[in-house]
Amino acid sequence: MKHVILIGFMGAGKTSIGKKLARRQDCRFVDTDLLIEKEQGCRISEIFEKHGEKYFRDLETETLKKLLSEQEPMVIAVGGGLPVREENRRLMAKLGMAVYMKASAETLYRRLQGDQKRPLLQGGDLKERILTLMDAREEIYEDAAQITYCTDGKTFKQTVEELNELILQESL
Repeated sequence: MKHVILIGFMGAGKTSIGKKLARRQDCRFVDTDLLIEKEQGCRISEIFEKHGEKYFRDLETETLKKLLSEQEPMVIAVGGGLPVREENRRLMAKLGMAVYMKASAETLYRRLQGDQKRPLLQGGDLKERILTLMDAREEIYEDAAQITYCTDGKTFKQTVEELNELILQESL
C-alpha cells in the first residue's frame, strides 16, 4: 500500500481521524504541520507572523519532498492550504492516495469556533472566512483526491472504519 494523504479544510478531522486510521492500518501517522513546527522550533502562527504565508507554503513543499523517501506506508495529514499549490498536488500524487475529508461549512464553523491558532481564520467573521476559503479550495480538493469522504454527522469510529474500507477498495 502507498501512503494515504488526508486533505481538506481546517477542522475537517484530518489529524484526529488520521491518528486513528494509522492505528487501524498498523502504520505510522505524520502531520505535516507538526513536522514543520518541530523543524522550525515554533508554531505555524509564529511562522506566518515572522515570515509570511509564502515562506510557510515553501516549507510545506519541502516537507512533502522529504516524505517521498519514506518507504513504510504512512497516513499523512496535510495542512488545509497545502494542496492549493500545483507542485504540492504533483508531489502528493507521487506519495500515494489522497483522501478529501469533506465537511460542511456549518460543521467546520462549529468545530473552529474559538480557535486562535489558525492564522488564515483570524480577523473578521469566522463563517465568512470559512466560506471564502472553502469556495477557493473545494474544486482543488476534489481534483486532488482519489476518494472524497464526508465527515458530517459521523463518529470517529464510523469514519475510521468506512475510510479504511474505501482505501482498501481503491487500493485493489
